[in-house]
Amino acid sequence: MGLIIISGAIALFVLIFAIAGFKIVQQSEVMIIERLGKYSRTLTSGINIIWPVIDKPREITWRFVIEGMDDQKYIRFKQKSKIDMRETVYDFPKQNVITKDNVNVQINALLYFQIMDPVKAMYEIENLPDAIEKLTQTTLRNVIGELELDESLSSRDTINTKLRSILDDATNKWGVKVNRVELQDINPPEDIKQAMEKQMRAERDRRAVVLEAEGQKKSKILEAEGFKESEIKKAEGDRQSAILKAEGIAQARINIAEAEAEAIRLVSQAITTKNGDPVNYLIATKYIETLREMVKGEDTKTVYIPFEATGVLSSLGGIKEMLNQK
Repeated sequence: MGLIIISGAIALFVLIFAIAGFKIVQQSEVMIIERLGKYSRTLTSGINIIWPVIDKPREITWRFVIEGMDDQKYIRFKQKSKIDMRETVYDFPKQNVITKDNVNVQINALLYFQIMDPVKAMYEIENLPDAIEKLTQTTLRNVIGELELDESLSSRDTINTKLRSILDDATNKWGVKVNRVELQDINPPEDIKQAMEKQMRAERDRRAVVLEAEGQKKSKILEAEGFKESEIKKAEGDRQSAILKAEGIAQARINIAEAEAEAIRLVSQAITTKNGDPVNYLIATKYIETLREMVKGEDTKTVYIPFEATGVLSSLGGIKEMLNQK
């Protein structure tokens, strides 16, 4: 009976020992095994066998957030034997940061990182989550402290890139890769917000006035250009009209001159045929036309007598002689 009890106890001990030696690791997780207090190996996902009592999993401190009743986030730490190799996000609570122009602002950030070397994450730093949090907070203070408030509000991408670069270099020795840093909120004090709103409103009013002035300026410029173009077109039209009119007058004078020349030629030819003097005929004709123009519209009691009456009479005699010959 005693032998059976001993055998049962031994079997139970072996069973418990065997069960304790089986370790199941989930996908994307690893487990650090120490043998007699010294690093032995890293267990990957799946079923693994260790020596109980001799081999022991090393626990790592991990960070988790608790949502409070007052919408506040409380950070807690706990020990866990498995290390998560997936990308992890840390949501840091709001913290006060002083800018270069001495403005106290509240900033909260998100940090995305991933453990690349679990051995370094376990042995190179005592509390990895706390170290990452403190490093992020101090780095954020240093970066924001180099910028003025306006630059901090308008340069989030630059701040995120600079933070990621600094944190990635600092955490590389811990076996951690910082993938992204995002600033969620940048909250200046209430009086600064009101001043910024007034400044923004004044800036918008200024832009509205500038745009209105530019619109009026462009309108006047276009109106002046239109008037100028109209005057140019009008002057061009007047010039073309004057040219055409002058050409018409010139052509009319040419035609009149040609007609007069033809008439003179025919008269001269006719007078020459009758043995008359065409010069006397033409002079007499001009005298008569001139006298008619002089007395036109004047008092009929006025009598005009040419100074060279003898010449006129001779011209009239020439006309009379020509008529008698006809």
